[in-house]
Amino acid sequence: MNCIIVDDENPAIRILSSYVSQMPVLKLVDTCDNAMKAMDVLHRKSVDLLFLDIHMPGMSGLDFIRSLKTKPLIILVTAYPQHALEGFELDVVDYLLKPVSFERFVQAVNKALERTGNLGVAQLSPSPNEMEKESKGYMFVKADYKLVKIIFDEIVYIEGLREYVRIHTVKNERIITLQSLRKLEEMLPAQKFARTHKSYIVAIEKIDAIVGNSIEIGEELIPIGKSYKERVMRMLT
Repeated sequence: MNCIIVDDENPAIRILSSYVSQMPVLKLVDTCDNAMKAMDVLHRKSVDLLFLDIHMPGMSGLDFIRSLKTKPLIILVTAYPQHALEGFELDVVDYLLKPVSFERFVQAVNKALERTGNLGVAQLSPSPNEMEKESKGYMFVKADYKLVKIIFDEIVYIEGLREYVRIHTVKNERIITLQSLRKLEEMLPAQKFARTHKSYIVAIEKIDAIVGNSIEIGEELIPIGKSYKERVMRMLT
């Protein structure tokens, strides 16, 4: 699939270009920093898929979509979750929130391929780092002056407590470690855990239900932050 990236931020273009280069099913034909340059590319080149930012100088990504008579498949890539509904009303393939992980990027490309009838072409293996996490099945954290082994499958949810985090397990353990929630999130396999709030990470397979803006796990209700909700719902559906 021939694709272009339209974003006014160079770091975003570099990251997305790197992701595209790792997928043999995609060919990057151009990058643009505004909608008018993208319009010119669409007139000159054959483009199957467009990775499009929303907030850009001049014409916004959403207005750009409305201006197109013939549209390629479009994946929106933005830092603003509030435009998700409007994006899907314009029939976009997917809505990615920055910062975009490679795994989430692959999911979006797969959705684009499904629209073309090429099912599963982009089903790539996890990154080496993710494969290592999956194969180990555990991590070690510092707690009570020792290194404690935490089995991933035994984690129910993780709660941020400013400088500390508290790990809740199926054994009703509450393990407290001096570590940031972001750092701990990097140690977990991305396919098994979801950040639902600035202060919470949950084990996806332990979720019993979604109740309004909360996740129900047994008798616990874990909040879903406004800026995380769209991402959480996409991981669960």
